[in-house]
Amino acid sequence: LKCLLIIVVGQGIRTRGLAQVGFEPERRGSHPYLGVDFRTLHSRAESAGSIPARRVRRLFSFQRHLLSSRLLRGAPHLNPLHILDEDYCGQAKCMLEKVGSWNFDIFLFDRLTNGNSLVFLTFHLLNQYGLIELFQLDMVKVRQFLVLVQEDYHNQNPYHNAVHAADVTQAMHCYLREPKLAQSLTSFDILLGLLAAATHDLDHPGVNQPFLIKTNHYLAALYRNTSVLENHHWRSAVGLLRETELFSHLPAEDSIERQLGSLILATDISRQNEYLSRFRTHLDENNLCLGHASHRHFVLQMALKCADICNPCRPWELSKQWSEKVTEEFFHQGDIEKKHKLEISPLCDSEANTIASVQIGFMTYVVEPLFAEWARFSDTRLSQTMLGHLGLNKASWSAMDPEASGSSEEGESEPGRATEEPSSRALSQGSQES
Repeated sequence: LKCLLIIVVGQGIRTRGLAQVGFEPERRGSHPYLGVDFRTLHSRAESAGSIPARRVRRLFSFQRHLLSSRLLRGAPHLNPLHILDEDYCGQAKCMLEKVGSWNFDIFLFDRLTNGNSLVFLTFHLLNQYGLIELFQLDMVKVRQFLVLVQEDYHNQNPYHNAVHAADVTQAMHCYLREPKLAQSLTSFDILLGLLAAATHDLDHPGVNQPFLIKTNHYLAALYRNTSVLENHHWRSAVGLLRETELFSHLPAEDSIERQLGSLILATDISRQNEYLSRFRTHLDENNLCLGHASHRHFVLQMALKCADICNPCRPWELSKQWSEKVTEEFFHQGDIEKKHKLEISPLCDSEANTIASVQIGFMTYVVEPLFAEWARFSDTRLSQTMLGHLGLNKASWSAMDPEASGSSEEGESEPGRATEEPSSRALSQGSQES
């Protein structure tokens, strides 16, 4: 009964917290045109009488929160509920010892943590960087914030879910350890980078911006059809920060919220050319000075953009899984559009596209140009490893679909064209991947 009361009260607090930043929680997922509930858009039918996994994870989350509270107060805990088998906990801890490896298997880590990869990984990184102690963060509030963040990802989405957020956070950690960044970034920069990575797709509905616009979704109206998803991710993150009062003791709380927004908004793929051109100009003129706060922030934006779409640069075993998941999400949106007689979005028609064709186009027009410039900025072993995997993965997809490979090569026939004018189809995919 006590646990139930806490859950109800917690939900009430969350409603008030979201209302403070201009949200109407009861309308989340409402759809005036289609009547589509985005919370169940990608969900599969559950057997009668079964308890939804999300509800179980929520209960476990609050139990862990209560246990943490008792431990931090020094109170003994009787008969604690062990969420994970000790062997699994041990394996997860071993994996965290190699959290800086580019071969880190986030899917395995998510299984070992019982679907709590985002909470465990982000908390570990915040602690490893000494940020909890440095900024005097309340460990219970940190844990509560991360649990709420993980809960607000739609894990029924094949791609845009908490595992993707954890993967992006791990990639961000790898970039933060690169020599140029490690020598220049402040602890405040690192804190922002990790939080932005963890929340960059918060409450993603599993469909892209054009879908929200053409179905007259209230979020499209709220943000005037501009960076709709990115604005929503940012405002949702701010809502949770205020609800948990994680930074209420810091004088820079407003600055944290603004800069967090600037990082998340940079993941809008429709502005890819803008950021890439600016990055290229800085590199051509050799005038990036990481001693300047504005330049460090820009590099963080580029790092987050890379982390967000780095799946094609992972080892094939990991990259292939992500490719299948994101394409499944695309095709599911296309099926919804067909069902309601809407124009099918680019790359979302399963009858006109294959996984290979979607990936080859995305790699050619979006991923390769970005990571080529990143390698110019940070010419390290990691950068060369990423480009190596990218080339091998593209070759693997090309072998599966020679016709798609030929089309991408035609698009590259004009020198510089691929790096300066990504195709609208590729950018459309990016708007969903990011």
